Amino acid sequence: MNTKRRKTWQAKLNDDKNLPKVVEIAGKMIQRWGEGTVVVPAPREVDELMKQVPRGKLATINEIRAALARRHGATIGCPITTGIFAWIAAHAAEETASKGGIRITPYWRTLKSGGQLNEKYPGGVEAQQKRLEAEGHAVARKGKRLVVAGFEGSLFAFRV
Repeated sequence: MNTKRRKTWQAKLNDDKNLPKVVEIAGKMIQRWGEGTVVVPAPREVDELMKQVPRGKLATINEIRAALARRHGATIGCPITTGIFAWIAAHAAEETASKGGIRITPYWRTLKSGGQLNEKYPGGVEAQQKRLEAEGHAVARKGKRLVVAGFEGSLFAFRV
């Protein structure tokens, strides 16, 4: 019998794993990201930035990465971990809501690059679309993807 319990989303969010850390971009990553440094953020940092986005405003994962880089004096924010931690923050928010929590991270306001909805968020793009439209944003089909029309005009300016 497997007695190992899965970590809750909230526990995953609160596990900093000795992060954040800033490291030199090296090896094959130079071709992809260029020279300089990359900040690997802590999950709670990504969640904290997502919480700053007010109703009527939006952020993309790229804006969050740029804010993290500015905060830590790095060239870039890690695209891989930032995306994973946004996904964890979204699931932790829904976990909190399922237990009666009211003030949760408004993860639906954080989009993928190009204003694209995130299919990995709880409920998929359909649930994100519903929340965004309830806040006054127009969602349109762009090929096979759903995007927020004119999202650039609603981007939130992070202060770090």
